[in-house]
Order: sequence, then C-alpha cells, then structure tokens
Amino acid sequence: MNSRALSLQSNGHVLHDTFGDVGIITLNRPQALNALSLPMIRDLTTLLLAWRDDPAIKAVFVRGATQEGKAVAFCAGGDIRFFHQAALSGNPQLEDFFTEEYALNHLIHAYPKPYIAWMDGVVMGGGMGISQGAALRIVTERTKMAMPETNIGLFPDVGGGWFLSRCPGQVGEYLALTGQVIGAGDALAWGLADGFAASDALDTFEDAPNAGFFSSDAEVLRYARARLKQAPAPLLAAEQPAIDYHFAQPTVREIMASLQQDSSPWAQETWAAMRKRSPLMMCVTLEQIRRARSMGLADDLRMERDLVRNCFFIRPGEASETVEGIRALAVDKDHSPRWSPPTVETVTPEMVQQFFRSPWPRHAHPLHSLD
Repeated sequence: MNSRALSLQSNGHVLHDTFGDVGIITLNRPQALNALSLPMIRDLTTLLLAWRDDPAIKAVFVRGATQEGKAVAFCAGGDIRFFHQAALSGNPQLEDFFTEEYALNHLIHAYPKPYIAWMDGVVMGGGMGISQGAALRIVTERTKMAMPETNIGLFPDVGGGWFLSRCPGQVGEYLALTGQVIGAGDALAWGLADGFAASDALDTFEDAPNAGFFSSDAEVLRYARARLKQAPAPLLAAEQPAIDYHFAQPTVREIMASLQQDSSPWAQETWAAMRKRSPLMMCVTLEQIRRARSMGLADDLRMERDLVRNCFFIRPGEASETVEGIRALAVDKDHSPRWSPPTVETVTPEMVQQFFRSPWPRHAHPLHSLD
C-alpha cells in the first residue's frame, strides 16, 4: 500500500516517508515536545498497519522533530491539557484517546517488522508507550526518560505496569512511584533501552537506506546495531541496593517511612519527592506494578484501561485526582495540587481497590480483542 495516499488526520503533526525499504515516521509537534494528540495516535496506527502489510517495507524508524528554542524531545507523553478540557466538558474523545493509544502500544509490541525508536531528548509517559515495544530502543546523551504520572494524579499507563515491573529488583516500583528522570546509562542498565548513540549520529541511522536495499528484516537491525556506541555509565547504580530494600516494603506508607529513616541524601531526596505526589495514586500505582508483574501485556493494558477510566469517573470533573493534578501542573501552574486524601496515612484499601474494578464485562471491554 502506498502510504503517501493514506488519509491522515493530524494536520502535519505526524510526517512520514519511505527511503528504500525503510519507513520513517517523524513526530512533528515540537512546540509541544511532540506530545500525542488523538489524531496523531490515529495517524501512527494507520501508518503502522499500512507498512505492516506492505512487502516493500522491511522496517520502521520513529523519531521526534526538534524546534529551536524548545527542549529536544522524542515524545513528552499525551496531551494532558486535552485530558483536562475533555474531562471537564464531558468530551467522549477522552475515552477514545486511551482506548486507541493502548491499542497502538500493543500493536508496536507485537509488530512483525523491526520498529526502531530514536529516543533522543525527553521520553516520558506516552513517549515510553510508543518506544518500549520497539525491536531496538536507542538512547542518546540527551535522553531524559521518566514515567512521571503520579505527579499529575495519574498512574504509569501505556503498558507502564508491564515494562516497569520487568525492570530488575524493585526499580519498577521506584520509577513508578517517584517519576524519577533517568538518562541513557540507567535506561540501559534497567532494561528500558537497547543501545546508545550520540545525538548527532541521527543521519547515520535515518539514512540507512543509502547503503542499499536490505535483504531481510534482520539485516536492518544488524545495520543499526553496528552503529551503536559504548554507553555512559549508569548514575544510579550505586543506589540499587537501597532501591531494592526500601521499595520492597509492603505499602507506600511503609516505603516512605523506610526512606525517612535513611539519612542518605538519595533517600531523603526520594522521600521529599514522594511527599509531593498524589498519595492515592501512589497507592494505586504500587498495586498496579505488583499485579502487572504476573500479567501478560494484553491483560496489563486492559487493567490500565479500567484504571484510567476510573481516574476520571470515580470522582468526575474537578473532583478527579487527575484533573486536579493537571490543573496544578499545566493549567493554573501553581504547582500546589490539593490531593484528596492529602496523605498516604489517610488512603484506605477500599479507595485503592475501587480503581481496579472494571466498568465493563470482559466481552465488552474496549480492548477485549488484544491477545
């Protein structure tokens, strides 16, 4: 299928081209750090399905556009301003956004051709969702990776339960609860990236077809891997024993108490960061990560689809913890969210468990067809 003839919706926010037998996708919304809108999600899905079924395409390369004066980003996540507006106005496209985004995440994980993600700059939230399923995840010296959702009263979605829970030790709990930003070395050490390249080497990878047409999918990956460089050392490796000890505690309250009793600078900084997060959503997140550890990807995404709907509808409108978190961070920008409950001590097990009750029977679940 000729991808140039496809009907796309994002008004140029997703660019595409084919060079030789490699399809190249560029997220082209740099003024918003390439944050994903619903039309962008639909365009990505359309392109990937077309190229999946096109025998002339042997691989897909995905990158983010840059803009002078803006931070470098692969993708900073979903369009949280849209979430806020849609939740307050009752826009049904809020439901469509998450259903279609999670289906796209699953498509990428199951993609039958090499999907290569150039994870340069900011890679957060939804940006992790469209890169963690890649056959080759390339980070650079500019990579700033995180799942910071608890900072906006959400949880690490887009398959975050699945890929964070598979990090070594209790790293998944640590990254999920704190939203800690990590660089290339830690991403590689913790299984969230596959290789390192200098940011100025983009052309080396993007112009791969100049070497000629590839004889197979595997040859594309060999070409790319041969151009990877030695990765920088991880910065948080020394903290791994402490991460494993503190974040193995049974509850968020006990994790925070354990950190508070540790006088090391890392523990005190981590405790202070967690005091700013949504207490309720940290508790939901801890349950999510630990449940996901024994789940397959499809079941994890279905669980996350239940969770995200409940985030907006258990307490609808301004009462939603997520709506309040986005208000404080991105709308009013006062950085003073009014979390409810205000402390982890006042979060009850019932408050947490209600998020895990699916509003749909299995056969009617929006993601029932994922396998």
